[in-house]
Amino acid sequence: MLQDEAVHSADAPSPDAHETLDPSSMRAHYRAEGLTETELAAEPYAQFARWFKEAAAAGIHEPNAMVVSTADAAGRPSSRTVLLKAFDDRGFVFFTNYTSRKGRDLAENPHLALLFPWHPLARQVIVTGTAARIGRDETAAYFRSRPHGSQLGAWASDQSAPIASRAELEGAYDALAARYPEGEQVPAPPHWGGYRVTAETVEFWQGRENRLHDRLRYVRATTGWTVERLAP
Repeated sequence: MLQDEAVHSADAPSPDAHETLDPSSMRAHYRAEGLTETELAAEPYAQFARWFKEAAAAGIHEPNAMVVSTADAAGRPSSRTVLLKAFDDRGFVFFTNYTSRKGRDLAENPHLALLFPWHPLARQVIVTGTAARIGRDETAAYFRSRPHGSQLGAWASDQSAPIASRAELEGAYDALAARYPEGEQVPAPPHWGGYRVTAETVEFWQGRENRLHDRLRYVRATTGWTVERLAP
């Protein structure tokens, strides 16, 4: 963690294991340095690249971890942590099982939100937009780059579906490992692949003292992006 960008730990001392934690007493002091409109890149993907690089340089564990929130056709929400695997001016890309809960949600309702929680830097990035499947060639190219065990896991797990036991999952994996030993090419599952999230808004949130945080949000417009400041 960069010393000048560190966030102090909570004021309250570490509790005894048998004590009841009181969330209302947990407070952190955020950094004094802020985020101004003049510092922003012309478009949100370039600004994200800056902050993503700084998050990685600060030693944040898995800076590409993001909370993906979806909703089904009835509006019932669900969230989970997923790893970002690519981004450019076309959007943010992640991979998953298309029959998983998020895959089913996105088939019914393509609108979603992404949240990058970079707490040690007192930063968040919040993306809203729509998701669409990427091409099979792009999916296959990424799948081939995955470790062998992760390739087998994509076949072994019927993600989000109930299973009888851990032994059932491991048995499916072992059968695949016997069929596709280390060094043998594993085909990309037809039910597995990538989504690209096209952003409609991208908010950059910087923690400030006295909870007077900086929140600057890019909003997609007809001819580019506009930036608005939100009250904390």
